[in-house]
Amino acid sequence: MSMQLRIVHTTSFEYDGKAVASYNQARLTPTTTPEQIVVHHRLEVSPKPWTYHYTDYFGSAVTAFEVVDPHEAMTVTATSTVQTNRPAVPPAELTWEQVAAREVSDRWTEYLTLSDLVAPTADFAQRAKQVAADHELPGDAARDLCALVHDEVEYAPGTTQVRGTAATAWQQRAGVCQDLAHLVVGGLRTVGIPARYVSGYVHPDRDPVVGTTVVGASHAWVEWWDAGWRALDPCHHVPLDDRYVSVAHGRDYLDVRPISGIYSGAATSRMTVEVEITRLA
Repeated sequence: MSMQLRIVHTTSFEYDGKAVASYNQARLTPTTTPEQIVVHHRLEVSPKPWTYHYTDYFGSAVTAFEVVDPHEAMTVTATSTVQTNRPAVPPAELTWEQVAAREVSDRWTEYLTLSDLVAPTADFAQRAKQVAADHELPGDAARDLCALVHDEVEYAPGTTQVRGTAATAWQQRAGVCQDLAHLVVGGLRTVGIPARYVSGYVHPDRDPVVGTTVVGASHAWVEWWDAGWRALDPCHHVPLDDRYVSVAHGRDYLDVRPISGIYSGAATSRMTVEVEITRLA
């Protein structure tokens, strides 16, 4: 069963005074893969900017844009229509010896490093190692580690900051989807399984009604290497189905931020984000 989804992601900035210039990068373009096809995508920025498109090191589509005229507000709207058709996640394939082989560790070396955002606490690292020891195949350990994080860390919006770490989320046993993904990524890398952080969207309804627009949000999940990238959402503890649309992937959140940049002129700014998701077919 496939699904066609339209996502409208609007980010608004308001400045205290006039921003003389603003330089930004947007990672808001879904990727075309065997599991999803981008039917349409449009990125609109007001005031009108200069733009440049490229694919970053990790394979994510980036739109760089500059607004050089003085402005008191800026709006960035990404509209995407995506056809999804995600097959069932295959069973675990690689052995621990195969995952540890040089051709895997060298190829995915960036996805084995422990950045500050994903580095686990000593007790969580020990838990991850115990999960690994309990399974003959890394893929089964990855699924069990996702279950552990889902069961022991409460999804609680507002409990962490956007640059919060996995260690903090584990210590307080609460966080948002970003924190749960960072926890799993750090745990998998600790036991030698290449893992990457994925940003995107998920329709909140299990059986979306065609033509009904709902309020959504940016979402995050995890992929690990098992003779191919395998995905699981530790926040909901489910494999990805046709409600999911992936946008960007990297080592952690900093590699996939929807919008990042700098501005000059005004002292402070306020940002608001709205996401609307509609099932079209």
